[in-house]
Amino acid sequence: MYDTAAKRYESATASTVVRFGEPTDEEVAAYVASGEPLHVAGAFTLDGRSAPFIDGIDGDPGNVIGLSLPLLRRLLRKLDVEITDLWT
Repeated sequence: MYDTAAKRYESATASTVVRFGEPTDEEVAAYVASGEPLHVAGAFTLDGRSAPFIDGIDGDPGNVIGLSLPLLRRLLRKLDVEITDLWT
């Protein structure tokens, strides 16, 4: 994250482990035929048709969805910006 006005930079990473079950060949074929994996990053979503095949996740679910909002909040704070400032 780069603050162009103050010329300050902050970066961080977040990780999440997704634990998949063991879908049958028929379930995988049906999922692929649904078209969903062709329209989402990583070919699965936590709340779509692939959700029944996910046994659990360890870490921030926002990281899987696309953006870890807790991490974003921490980075903004390091740049002296409160996330609530962005709400207005």
